Amino acid sequence: MSIDTNSIGERRMPDTYLVIAGVALFVFLLSYLLTPGSFSMTDSLRDGNRVEVIDPDSFRYAEGSSGAPLFSSNGEAALFNAVYEGLTSGDRMGGAVGIMAFIMLVGGAFGVVLKTGAVNLALERLIVGGARQGPLLLVGLFTAFSLGGAIFGMSEETIPFVLMLLPVMHRLGYDGISAVLVCYVATQIGFATSWMNPFSVAIAQGIADVPLMSGMPLRLGLWTTFTLVGIGFTLRYAARIRDPEAAVGNHDVPADAPRLSAGDWLVLFSIAATVAWIVWGVVVQSYYLPEIATQFVVLGIVAGIVGCLFRLNGMDANSAMAAFRSGAADLLPAALVVGFARGIVFLMGGDDPTAPSLLNTLLHHGSEALGGLPEWLAAWSMYLGQSVFNFFVTSGSGQAALTMPLMAPLADLIGVTRQVSVLAFQLGDGLTNLLVPTSAALMGCLGAARIEWLHWVRVMLPFFGVLVLLASGFVIAASLSGYS
Repeated sequence: MSIDTNSIGERRMPDTYLVIAGVALFVFLLSYLLTPGSFSMTDSLRDGNRVEVIDPDSFRYAEGSSGAPLFSSNGEAALFNAVYEGLTSGDRMGGAVGIMAFIMLVGGAFGVVLKTGAVNLALERLIVGGARQGPLLLVGLFTAFSLGGAIFGMSEETIPFVLMLLPVMHRLGYDGISAVLVCYVATQIGFATSWMNPFSVAIAQGIADVPLMSGMPLRLGLWTTFTLVGIGFTLRYAARIRDPEAAVGNHDVPADAPRLSAGDWLVLFSIAATVAWIVWGVVVQSYYLPEIATQFVVLGIVAGIVGCLFRLNGMDANSAMAAFRSGAADLLPAALVVGFARGIVFLMGGDDPTAPSLLNTLLHHGSEALGGLPEWLAAWSMYLGQSVFNFFVTSGSGQAALTMPLMAPLADLIGVTRQVSVLAFQLGDGLTNLLVPTSAALMGCLGAARIEWLHWVRVMLPFFGVLVLLASGFVIAASLSGYS
């Protein structure tokens, strides 16, 4: 099905790769205007441990800088070298290579899981089973899709569910916006407030050198609060616009919900068990990106075996492998964004605070601009900056790769914890996806529901304002409490 509305954002806004290319060109020109600089490191007490942090008073400009060349054959930062250097930078524990491998392996694993049809069938059962109880159905769907966004970054996958929900919503007297609320809005709230999303929180924490899934209690409270607020807004909106005369009788609602087979239940149990395994591994065993990626691979293998044994959705060994390739291919653009973004860091001269680079110079000027502000106000400014940047780069992993190399050390310089900088990133990255026309998932859902973007904005603005206030409150409170 072709969704014309999706082309609105594409015509008006440049592709993410073009944005990154523009940033790279800007950095290249900046290298002729700014002088690279470096810092010294000093010991500091963080969470009871002695760690090395940047000494904000030690910044020094380098001598003899003449700007980046177009091409280099000796490893020097150069414009045309940035693509390759970015794609191959770092190591398995958090560099571009490790993060790109993580993204594609997790994408492939979820490709197999989704190919079994168990997740879709469970959601269909929820839809049909609750089709006679409007408010109960809205609550159940919002919660389920919010969990989907929080656990595995569900986003574009909501488009077919909007199409599936439209007739059910119409039977209950609701409209297309109600369908988008319980599908897309729920996933974005889950995405923005997640405690474990592998495509945003995990990557941001890895780049910021923060233990994966650390700070989980606050994020669980964050997810619960935002999800409840989203449910409240959805119920209020649905009750206000519901047309009882448009609702049809129960005889028009399917009598039986789709049946979940033993294989479907095994796949769903495998997902829940993997989430529990990951949480245990990170909290108890200090698992990091390599281990978490492997855990998702195990989930994909188990789902594939179950799917083949029970012939779920007609699955066999070949189709399982094809699903893995398709899932990995779907996330290849996101992985490339990470590599290209790391190329910009290379073009800046790298992210070593003790070696001369433009990144250090920008950190110095950023810390001077924010250094006079109270910590809570500086943290809130970081959240606002991430929200604005998300208009141009809506990819969570891409935005993390572009912004966290700057935001994490900047947090050190202005006295904000790196955990707060990650929180500012994830809230700024996720929530603005509810409105920005550059989000392909949003425009696809609106197109599927035949909703004009401007009409959507008018409906959502008050709710979005509440979410921004809530997010601001959480970021400020986290900063004041020294959240780490």
